[in-house]
Amino acid sequence: MPPFNLVIAGLIVANLVIRLGGYYLGAALPQSGPWARGLKALPGTLITALVTLQLMQGGANEWIAASAAFATAIATRSLPLTMIAGILAIYALRNWA
Repeated sequence: MPPFNLVIAGLIVANLVIRLGGYYLGAALPQSGPWARGLKALPGTLITALVTLQLMQGGANEWIAASAAFATAIATRSLPLTMIAGILAIYALRNWA
């Protein structure tokens, strides 16, 4: 068996282990109580931390893009539209301003 076939087979096994492990871990997590509430809030807190870090390290362009995203969030209450507005704003400001 050529070495690249062993690599592919190993990657297949690793992929299955990761996917099944995630499934079983998710099934074992609490569905109610304080731990469940904390886990449900985790994605929002991670996004907030990442955005805050970028704003603290960035300049005017980042603050303008964040303002555009915030205004879009208030107006539409749509996460995908908010993300698109922020991405387009920072892209435009970094490439054309």
